[in-house]
Amino acid sequence: EPKDAFGMVGLQPGADQKQVQARIKQVLDRQFPEAEALTAKEFTDDVAGQVNQLLYLIYALLALAVIVSLFGIVNTLVLSISERTRELGLLRAVGTTQRQVKQIVRYEAVITSLIGGVLGIVVGAILALLFTQPLDNFTLTIPWVSLILLFVLAGVAGVGAAILPARRAARLD
Repeated sequence: EPKDAFGMVGLQPGADQKQVQARIKQVLDRQFPEAEALTAKEFTDDVAGQVNQLLYLIYALLALAVIVSLFGIVNTLVLSISERTRELGLLRAVGTTQRQVKQIVRYEAVITSLIGGVLGIVVGAILALLFTQPLDNFTLTIPWVSLILLFVLAGVAGVGAAILPARRAARLD
C-alpha cells in the first residue's frame, strides 16, 4: 500500500525482540530501503523530535517578533520624546533631574511592554483553549511558571528598550 505511513508488528509471547527487529530490518533493507524498523520507544522519540523541531522554529519566530516589538517601543519612545520636548524642558526648568527624566521614560517603556506581555499571554491562552478544544483525549496544561517568567522578561525588555531614548530625553536642553 503506497499510502501507509507506518505499520506495527506484534511479537509472539516468548519471542526475542532484538532478533525479530534484526530480521525485519533485513527484509526492509532488501525490499524497502527507505523504510526503517523502530521500537515503540524509538518511534515516540522520533515523533517527539519532530515536534521539538517545530517548537524551535516557533520559538525563533517568537524571538524575531520580540525584537521587532522592541524596535517599535524604541521608535515610539523616540517619537514621544521629540514631540514632548517642551514638556520635558518645563520639567527640567522646575527642578526635575536628569535621573528623574530617565526614570519617567523607563516607566513608560516598561508599562508599554507589560501591556504587550499581558495582551500576548491572554490572547495566547485563549487561542490555545480554542484550538485544543476539539481534540480528543487531550488535556491543556498552562505553564504558569513560564508565563510569569515571560511577563517579567517583557518588563526587563522594556527597560532595555528604554536605555537610548531615556538618555536622549535626559540630555535635552
